Amino acid sequence: MFPSNGVAPALSPSPQPSPTASAPATRPDPEVVARLARARRRQFTVAYKLRILDEAAHTAIGQLGGLLRREGLYSSHLANWRRQRVQGTLTTLAPQRRGRPVTPAAEREVAQLRVENARLARKLAAAELVIEVQKKVAALWGLDPPAVAEAPTEQTQPVVALPTRRGRRRSG
Repeated sequence: MFPSNGVAPALSPSPQPSPTASAPATRPDPEVVARLARARRRQFTVAYKLRILDEAAHTAIGQLGGLLRREGLYSSHLANWRRQRVQGTLTTLAPQRRGRPVTPAAEREVAQLRVENARLARKLAAAELVIEVQKKVAALWGLDPPAVAEAPTEQTQPVVALPTRRGRRRSG
């Protein structure tokens, strides 16, 4: 398969190493370089913001870009910080902890006691309901209601007929 002119292509000579490259080229390390776990968002303190706003207010005309480049900021940062300062929210923005606010121990104890009180109140209501039902049942059977409410003692236990070995009942 020759080109259209019918002549075999000439073999190109192998590339000659350049005289300046006497050492073989270093190969890149095949190991994967560990990347940062996660990029972190920059957080600026209130003092830093106020310092930069003060510096920006006192820079000469045309030097504001140099200040922003030196600090690695954007002009939108300045615009937002100026707006916050005018609204009065810049000085009130203190770094706050994320998550639920920590409640004092006294408040936690009060909350725990309220929960326990509610649980005991439900238990008492259930016990009172059982006592009311027992009183009504005792009234229907004609029993003395105070005897039902008292715990049975050894002296007032009913006599139970126990079977004997021979199959006869004896009173016990």
